[in-house]
Amino acid sequence: MTHRVVYAARALRYQGRTEGNAVMRTAVAIAVLALLAACGGDRTLHSADSGSGGPDEFSVVPVAPLQMPDTFDLPQPTPGGTNLTDPNPLGDGVMAFGGTPGAGVAGDGALMAQVARFGTDPAIRGTLATEDAEFRRRALGMSWNPFARDRYFPAYARFALDAYAELARFRAAGIATPSAPPQD
Repeated sequence: MTHRVVYAARALRYQGRTEGNAVMRTAVAIAVLALLAACGGDRTLHSADSGSGGPDEFSVVPVAPLQMPDTFDLPQPTPGGTNLTDPNPLGDGVMAFGGTPGAGVAGDGALMAQVARFGTDPAIRGTLATEDAEFRRRALGMSWNPFARDRYFPAYARFALDAYAELARFRAAGIATPSAPPQD
């Protein structure tokens, strides 16, 4: 009788080991698949691509209406000259943003004096690009992103302004502010 009990106990223990091994093998397989899935994709911080493959609505630029040319001969190219379809792109851009065409940057001396009152750095773009690349490397270096979620906002969350706190601060200082939508 005791011999049968010992045999049954050993059989149950062996069965438990094989079930445990199967569970362990399944867990390891799932972990390996998750790691392989996390390795794919690009490591860009923020992707503005919709991924739809359709036209980009932001690249559409309105142009002047078409007109019939005087002759059908192709004009000689003029490097650095004007374009027949867009003769004044810079002036059109200034007008689109509410500026005065022809005034240029030098035409707004008060603004330029205010902006440059603490000096200017001619290499600021390169400096900022280097610092931002280092920040993104540190912010995203050890992050695991198995579902390829957008990591732009979490990375820069501490730099975001609270619009309603700033609105309250400006109003408290007596600065005229526009109305704002109600806070959710």
